[in-house]
Amino acid sequence: MLTRREFDNGVVCLISPLLESAGIPHGFSTRIGGVSTGPFASLNLGNPQGDVRDSDSNIRENYLRLFAALQLNGRELARVHQVHGNRVLTLRHGEAAPKGEQADGLLTDNADLVLSIRTADCVPVLIGDRSGRTVAAVHAGWRGVVAGIVPEAIRLFAARGIAPGQIVMAIGPCISTQAFEVGEEVAEQFVRSFADTTSIIRRGVAKPHIDLPAAIMAQALRLGLREDQIDTTDLCTFRDAELFFSHRRDSGITGRMAAVIAPRA
Repeated sequence: MLTRREFDNGVVCLISPLLESAGIPHGFSTRIGGVSTGPFASLNLGNPQGDVRDSDSNIRENYLRLFAALQLNGRELARVHQVHGNRVLTLRHGEAAPKGEQADGLLTDNADLVLSIRTADCVPVLIGDRSGRTVAAVHAGWRGVVAGIVPEAIRLFAARGIAPGQIVMAIGPCISTQAFEVGEEVAEQFVRSFADTTSIIRRGVAKPHIDLPAAIMAQALRLGLREDQIDTTDLCTFRDAELFFSHRRDSGITGRMAAVIAPRA
């Protein structure tokens, strides 16, 4: 289970005991500890689409505070333009961080880089091998889950000779089943993608509700991971407003959390 940690500079993150035990620097940010104001208060690490936006200088300062808290100073930030797909970009030694590349995941063994994906209801997933040398950060909204972005990341570990039993994974805070009401057309996408949706689709109310972490857990188990290799949380970005930004709760005018991870130095 992810644990809450408050750092000396006021930044509050969630930490995975499994990733920490592998010596992997990482964290799931909350909205606490930054300089942004208004709907972006306070540790905003990304902007929504539209006219109401945070300043670039605020976001830069917030990243500096997050890096300082997690002792990641001196490493280069690597981000992608997230598009709700299933592409995981691999960054090798000597490759620069991407500039505006379209993808929803990053994987590297380059200890000079910090991988970052941004969320505000979608699922952030951080993955590493037990040696701490190879890591990945994945952004998984419902479209990405259906498209199989987390299995794609796990397959990239396998392509490097890292077996499922050598992987540790953390599923970060996202919108909970209770808050994630969807239309039948979305539920049908999960029915087509999963052999068993008993734990994924909740019915009995006006519209279906989707359990995104349960869907990701099912995908990981199907690829050979065990439950004791996966950290989770019962926090909800929609419900827990004092901790998290939420695109759905705040009608799109809100900040972004970041999930960051780097190989062991």
